Amino acid sequence: MISAPTATRSEASSRTAAAARAAEYLTFRLGEEEYGIDILRVQEIRSYEQPTRMAHAPDFIKGVVDLRGRIVPIVDLRLKLHCPQAEYTDFTVVIILNVGGTVLGAVVDAVADVVALTPDAIKPAPQFESQVDSAFVTGIATVGDRMLIMMDIESLLSSAEMGLVAQVAQ
Repeated sequence: MISAPTATRSEASSRTAAAARAAEYLTFRLGEEEYGIDILRVQEIRSYEQPTRMAHAPDFIKGVVDLRGRIVPIVDLRLKLHCPQAEYTDFTVVIILNVGGTVLGAVVDAVADVVALTPDAIKPAPQFESQVDSAFVTGIATVGDRMLIMMDIESLLSSAEMGLVAQVAQ
């Protein structure tokens, strides 16, 4: 009788430790691309509603909404990342995020799902020597046949922009 090999205790604990290091990411679409952000930054996902426009705000800041008594600035990531078009459809949603202690909403085309990725599943982002600003890209992950652009939402908005967003929220 041939028995199947069993995992040693150290192999089992090694796999358990690797699974424990996996972090969860919310994936969403902007145009044809799919992005991932740390799920721990996400407070909730809401359907898109027209925000109240703020005078003299940059185009990517769509305005503010009242979220249960809290004024929340709404940033359209499609405009911030210069996507070719930003159409508002039934799938357009706002991801409410906590970024550096500031609550803000990020408009995206659609939310896809939540994926668990280990650090070694995220490959380093390519570095471009041109006008491409990829400072907010933390890496690229492949999930099945999908490529995810992993982003650091805090790096996406410059310090000056975060100050502006925090100022709008007050």
